[in-house]
Amino acid sequence: MISVSESVNRADSSIDTIAAIATPSGRGGVGIIRISGPKVVDISQHILGSLPHPHKASHRLFKDNQGQTLDDGVALYFPGPNSFTGEDVLELQGHGGQIVLDMLMQRCLELGARVARPGEFSERAFLNDKLDLTQAEAIADLIDSGSEQAARSALRSLQGDFSKAIQSLLIKMIEMRVYVEAALDFPEEEIDFLADESVMIRLNIIKDQLAELTAKATQGCLLRNGLNLVIIGEPNAGKSSLLNVLSGNESAIVTDIAGTTRDVLHESINLDGMPLHLIDTAGLRESDDVVEKIGIERAWQAIEKADIALLLLGESHTVTSNDNIVKKLPEMLPLLIVQNKIDLRQEEAGKRGEKIYISAKQGLGIDILKAELKQRMGYQNNGEDVFIARRRHLRSLENTRQLVNNAEVQLVEFNAGELMAEELRLAQDELGQITGKFTSDDLLGEIFSSFCIGK
Repeated sequence: MISVSESVNRADSSIDTIAAIATPSGRGGVGIIRISGPKVVDISQHILGSLPHPHKASHRLFKDNQGQTLDDGVALYFPGPNSFTGEDVLELQGHGGQIVLDMLMQRCLELGARVARPGEFSERAFLNDKLDLTQAEAIADLIDSGSEQAARSALRSLQGDFSKAIQSLLIKMIEMRVYVEAALDFPEEEIDFLADESVMIRLNIIKDQLAELTAKATQGCLLRNGLNLVIIGEPNAGKSSLLNVLSGNESAIVTDIAGTTRDVLHESINLDGMPLHLIDTAGLRESDDVVEKIGIERAWQAIEKADIALLLLGESHTVTSNDNIVKKLPEMLPLLIVQNKIDLRQEEAGKRGEKIYISAKQGLGIDILKAELKQRMGYQNNGEDVFIARRRHLRSLENTRQLVNNAEVQLVEFNAGELMAEELRLAQDELGQITGKFTSDDLLGEIFSSFCIGK
């Protein structure tokens, strides 16, 4: 891993002046071109005739190289470092016709700007210390939000809530390292600091705070990405009926003929702001039918990628009858068992033990099933302190947890202060990857290339 300041290749490109159309393509009332870099002042003088007053909107005519008017609109000038990117930034807000915007964009390129890469404005804000990496990522997450709760959580990340939580944890780790390393540097004090109760107290505080942060980040990741739920079971268990009733659409063909579903079907729903991606699969059984065999093979491929499997029981109402299916499931894949067709056996809907009883055909027990799915997704009713997170954040938090646990082992089992301090240093570096204090050039490229052009 290398420091951001050492990311030479990306920093070299920041001396360019970049420009992009910052509004969606097509017709609209307003179209915006955003420009950032050292040539902003020169470009402004050629297109507008003069530099607008900083931070104030002014009505201007936008001129071509012959002095002819291309458009008229509003110009905004933000001198660096007090701008989004930390550089001189100019926004030209004109009419939203694509031809007009293309002509104005072409004029910017003639004057020495180049077309911005996706996410390059946000990347420059990060490189110029205007945002940390979690805040920069939150910009894209706010734009892509699929629900009100996801949007509010992304905004909390953008405003720095996630970063502050990381920073609070980092400070505690640094204080712990300073304490340990200082004791190692002054052995003449003849104090067995490793036997000091305060060392374990500090370590437990770090572990508890890390667990709380991971729980919030996990829900934030679910808000962003959703949960992949694959519905599995024997033919004619009612999987397609369940898909239809959960999604509210007649997406899957439902008949009494076993093996009707031959392919993998996808539907997405929203459970109180949390995206749930439903995957209906072909009935899992031995078959000589060529088409059905392909469907079954695809079903197992979907299972390998799922976050949770819902085993739907039909006429056979025991898990034992589905042993062949259960044995083949990935070892770490969570399993939810649902008994369908309770209307045929005069059973009541509800949750008894670990099994949920429903009738997909009659719509019985569906609310109970949804409540269970929300609970499995880590749903919090208020969601006030949840922030958007990504899978890479969860990986770093998990790696940090393992390193902190290693530090505890060095303390408790081996009484090895030097090794404990080293494990804490590695944990600190791992946390630093989340905010971008220590990260690689490749990771930056991967993150910002997924952004919109103009952001």
